[in-house]
Amino acid sequence: MNAYEGLVDTGEERHWAFGTGFTAALSGVDRALPAEVDTEDLTAYCLMLGDDALILSQRLAEWCSRAPELEEDVALANIALDLLGQARLLLTRAAEADGVACDEDTLAFTRDEHEFRNVRLVEIDCGPGPGGDFAATIARLLVFSTYRLALLQRLTGSRDPVLAAVAAKGVKEVAYHRDHAAQWTLRLAGGTEFSRERMVAGLERVWPFVDELFAPHPVEARLPGIAVDSATLRAEVDEVLDTVFAAASLARPEVSPLATVAGRGGRDGVHTEAMGYLLAEMQHVHRSMPGATW
Repeated sequence: MNAYEGLVDTGEERHWAFGTGFTAALSGVDRALPAEVDTEDLTAYCLMLGDDALILSQRLAEWCSRAPELEEDVALANIALDLLGQARLLLTRAAEADGVACDEDTLAFTRDEHEFRNVRLVEIDCGPGPGGDFAATIARLLVFSTYRLALLQRLTGSRDPVLAAVAAKGVKEVAYHRDHAAQWTLRLAGGTEFSRERMVAGLERVWPFVDELFAPHPVEARLPGIAVDSATLRAEVDEVLDTVFAAASLARPEVSPLATVAGRGGRDGVHTEAMGYLLAEMQHVHRSMPGATW
C-alpha cells in the first residue's frame, strides 16, 4: 500500500493509521516537488517532522493497557495512531524527495540512532515502566501538541503540496491532542494533593527539553515558503501554555534547558540515552526478520 492512498481513497477502511478518515477536499493531492527546491533540504525537513511524530507515537503506544483508566487507554492509543499517520506521510515524502529506493518502513526501521532528526522531548522515557509517570506524559503531550499545532497551522500554506495537505489534516487531529492534554493538566493539578505534586513534577521533567522546539535550524532557513521557522512559534506557544497554567494555578518550572553537544541536538542526530533503548524495541521485529511480510 502506498502511504498516499489514504489521502485520496475515501472508499476503503485504510484510515486507521491516519486517525479519522480524510475528507474529499484532500482528494488528488499533488505530489510534484516544488520548483527550485533543494531536495536534500526537503528530505531533511520531512524527516524532522516525521521523526517527531513517529517517536512520540511509539512512546504513547507504550501506554496501551497501562493507562489509569480504560477511556484514557483508548485516547492515548488514538493519539498515537494520529501521529503515526502523519509520520507515514512525512517519511514517504522524505523518501520521494531524496530519490532513493526506500519507503517509510525503511526509514522508520533501518536507520540508526544518529540518523533520526526528532527533538529530544519526544524520546525521553515518561512511559508506564519503572520510573515512568502519567503526569509527565501529559506534560509532554501538552507542550508538544501546542507546539505542533502552531507549526501545522503555518505549514498549511507551504509551497510543498504534500506538506500543506498533511498539515491541513493534522491541525484537526492535533487540536484534539492539545485539548486532551490541557484537560488532564487541569484535572491533575486540581485534584488531590498527590496528583498536583505529580503534575508539577511532570512539568519539571519535560521542561529542560522545551527550548529545543524553538531553536532555528539551517534547514528551515534554506526552505523559504516551504518550511516554518521554529523560532516564530515561541510567542504563540507560550501564550497558550500560560493560559493553561493560569487555569490550573501552575507556575512555569524554573529549570535550566538541556545543553546541546557542541551546538548539536536532536535535529542533528544527537540524542539522549533513552533513544537507543526506544529504537531497539521499535525496530526489533523488522531487523530480526528483514524482508518479512504479513
